Amino acid sequence: MRPYFRFRRVVNWINLSTPLGLLIARVGGATTSPGELGLIYAHGYRYNFPIARAFTVGNVVLTKHQEGLLQGPLLLHESRHASQYAALIGLPMLPFYVLSVLVSVLVCGNPGTYNLFERLANLDDGGYARIPPWWRRRRNLN
Repeated sequence: MRPYFRFRRVVNWINLSTPLGLLIARVGGATTSPGELGLIYAHGYRYNFPIARAFTVGNVVLTKHQEGLLQGPLLLHESRHASQYAALIGLPMLPFYVLSVLVSVLVCGNPGTYNLFERLANLDDGGYARIPPWWRRRRNLN
């Protein structure tokens, strides 16, 4: 494992975001296993919130799906979220993320398109649609 991923893993343990992610995985009935890029995969998460193919808390990537989903661009996207937790000193990222979701919903009706954290993690890698803001959409005059 590259030194950067080791460093991120340690920071996310210290800032308590990874322990919170493991607690969410346990409550959600997910099965955890070591993953790539210093991440912990949590497959089989049983709740429908949040609405996403996968979501990350600390270094824990949670998904409702079974093994095989967390690879390629989606894995890189979720890895960037783990780095965001390390950079934002852990748990304070959660209210900032919620605020960013609200801004995105107000701007375009989609929780990801104008969410700063999703944009920094690369929208396309996360599978998010690019929806124009409400003020740029053409109005249907029929």
